[in-house]
Amino acid sequence: MAKQTSLRALAKRYRVENGARFRLRRVDPEDTAHLESADDAAPGLAEGLDELHGLQQKLYAQDRWALLTMFQGIDASGKDGTISHVMSGVNPQGCQVWSFKAPSQEELDHDFLWRSARSLPERGRIGIWNRSYYEEVLVVRVHPELLAAEHLPKALVTKRIWRERFEDIVAFERYLTRNGVALVKILLHISRKEQRRRFLARIEEREKHWKFAPGDFAERARWNEYQDAFDEMVRSTATERAPWYVVPADHKWFARLVVAAAMVETLRGLAVDYPVVDPARLRELMKIKAALARER
Repeated sequence: MAKQTSLRALAKRYRVENGARFRLRRVDPEDTAHLESADDAAPGLAEGLDELHGLQQKLYAQDRWALLTMFQGIDASGKDGTISHVMSGVNPQGCQVWSFKAPSQEELDHDFLWRSARSLPERGRIGIWNRSYYEEVLVVRVHPELLAAEHLPKALVTKRIWRERFEDIVAFERYLTRNGVALVKILLHISRKEQRRRFLARIEEREKHWKFAPGDFAERARWNEYQDAFDEMVRSTATERAPWYVVPADHKWFARLVVAAAMVETLRGLAVDYPVVDPARLRELMKIKAALARER
């Protein structure tokens, strides 16, 4: 199968554009699209990363579009590793990475989209978000007591608040896509069994101790609540212009391949290319070329 067809098929397989019928339980976190090993995925991943590098160069040179790729997933779903691996061949000059931790007091004193809006990529650049404003309908939803820290007027904290936030997010993403920011939203989906295995690895391997926080284990007790929150998140915010890619992530090598495919396919759709210089500029370049050729 040709590289382009393969990448396009992978992106299409896991893209959700209409969430009305989406159910997370129907997505097998162990799925590998019939690939059996990392060795099977390696050629496609290498080709995908190479094409991503070339497309990024054109995106930067054209300076018309921005690409925003945001990553969501439960603890240990592989967000950091996937970002590091997939972006390994991208020119840092054209890429911005943001990791959204617990909000600061300044951020809490603004609307929930404020800190994200400040971190949008410039035209010509790829923005990578490790977590995003979707935390407001995930962590805050699972822990509604966190709403108190946001100092919202009490009259606004109603039973409709999550539906209203979904509506605000969809409107914000529509605004972004209408202003030249293409969106790739990645949900890394792992099984409870795989999370347990990764947690144990972080505890048993000294060099991974720093990656494990006791709070991560405490959140594991709320597994079902998070799965329900992810489910409704995708159902409520997947659109044609801002689709979700729900990526089976029990196998890290496969998740990286799908993420690369999603980014490549999105950039292909933007038809990015190097700018064509006007005739006058081209004549000037030819004169400079001739002058350089005469130098000794």
